[in-house]
Amino acid sequence: MSEKQKEEPYVEKNKTAEMVAQAVADKRGRDVTIMDVSRASTIADWFVVVTANSDVHMGTLCDAAGELLDELSVDYTLEGRTSSQWRLLDAGDLLVHVFSAKGREFYDLERVWGDHPSHRLENID
Repeated sequence: MSEKQKEEPYVEKNKTAEMVAQAVADKRGRDVTIMDVSRASTIADWFVVVTANSDVHMGTLCDAAGELLDELSVDYTLEGRTSSQWRLLDAGDLLVHVFSAKGREFYDLERVWGDHPSHRLENID
């Protein structure tokens, strides 16, 4: 098996998911992951999953994702606006999951959807 085949499966390009992932990474979102769930999910094709370090940071990450979706004229709804564990931006084929560390560990979407292609962005330090 070649070195390239050993790498994590490459996520087919979805420009909106990539742009949202970069927007939350730029705001210091941790462990930003893009998941292609199109072959198994009827609710969305793409997940962007990110961890925030506080309630305020969760709001900042939601704002960053929402502002970008607004710029791209993508309609979305925000669920869990006051939750300290999990907030969700639902943009149709794209779901943006903004978790606290505790919430991400509890819901563990990477385990649930782990057999689907994903790509994790490098953390900015």
